[in-house]
Amino acid sequence: MAKTARGIEINHSDVPIRLFKSDFLEFFTHISPAAVLVLWVPVAVFFLVRAVMDVRAGGAWWMIPVGFLLGVVIWTFTEYTLHRFLFHYHAKGERAQRVFFLFHGVHHAQPQLKTRLVMPPVVSIPLAALFYGLFYYVVGVLLKAPGWVAPLFAGFIVGYLAYDMIHYATHHFAMRSGYWKYIKRYHMAHHFKAPNALYGVSSPVWDYVFRTVA
Repeated sequence: MAKTARGIEINHSDVPIRLFKSDFLEFFTHISPAAVLVLWVPVAVFFLVRAVMDVRAGGAWWMIPVGFLLGVVIWTFTEYTLHRFLFHYHAKGERAQRVFFLFHGVHHAQPQLKTRLVMPPVVSIPLAALFYGLFYYVVGVLLKAPGWVAPLFAGFIVGYLAYDMIHYATHHFAMRSGYWKYIKRYHMAHHFKAPNALYGVSSPVWDYVFRTVA
């Protein structure tokens, strides 16, 4: 059986590696990209509509595109940070190693399994709630700029959606030209050549900033 550069055995079987004995728990470890879109596109639309309503109530229109783009940028940094420091955390204890295998190690062990290529709601919903709370507290309360929260969070969610869809595509679509070919090769190199580098999935920008380009 082949191994990645990190020594994880690669399982090419279509039969998923089982993570839990319980069928109920196991069910929540699988999700399709369509389900991610159904769940999160309405959330992004809701916050964009909320931003428009804030503008109509007296805000500045330019806050919407600027805040949205800033939210996307914040997501790219979040994507890099989570992937590098959380998903690839080198746990020492056996129990901790098990937890981080559930988070991300299973994806490196079975990288082509379609139902484990996007973030399941049991992970994405708590993370989204956490980040919304951070946006609300830091921007709305500490910086006293509540009008920026909605467009920032809308951009953040769209950035996350782009990440999940691009990640799925790098594993299952040909992507033979332009940026898409580049980002597919970039992510495959992370899987099979440099698992401790190349952490960007939707964008390599932060790898260059923090010098984690292999």
